[in-house]
Amino acid sequence: MTTDTIKIGLVSISDRASAGIYKDKGLPELENWLSQTILNPCEFSKYLIADEQPQIEQVLIDLVDNQQCNLILTTGGTGPALRDVTPDATLAIADRIMPGFGEQMRQISLAFVPTAILSRQVGVIRKKTLILNLPGQPKAIKETLAGIKNDLGEVVVNGIFASIPYCIDLLGGPYLETDENIIQAFRPKSAIR
Repeated sequence: MTTDTIKIGLVSISDRASAGIYKDKGLPELENWLSQTILNPCEFSKYLIADEQPQIEQVLIDLVDNQQCNLILTTGGTGPALRDVTPDATLAIADRIMPGFGEQMRQISLAFVPTAILSRQVGVIRKKTLILNLPGQPKAIKETLAGIKNDLGEVVVNGIFASIPYCIDLLGGPYLETDENIIQAFRPKSAIR
């Protein structure tokens, strides 16, 4: 097992959950899935905030610039509603866009619901940090990260997490290892340690 620690920012964006109207389920699902999947030691910085673009931007900038997270996952606020501004905030602070992540997240969700085309999820890079907007529901979070398997346990549609460790490698971050029973990180042979 690797000893490289990864710093991960987790941001749940919801007006009602941040106001205490209902309990947030995004942060616990993300932390639980990541803790089971990543074999490296993980340091989590967690935030539950409202759908306010300046606040989202401020938290994302702090997680990258000050806390130096290697990976940031947001959950919620990615639809077409006027209050859904997570992608807008993410794009506003980005240095580069990683369109494949948004495309794959929608592809996974389309296997379950036709309204997945309404999602505006994006993947971006700020400095040396990968930032991804995930769906808000725990079931959809897990499907997006892990992908879709058939009854034999074979991957039918790849989850986005299969590509995240190699992306972090390319950004100069820690070498991530995963529990291959949950998800197998893909790297070219020349990049495998």
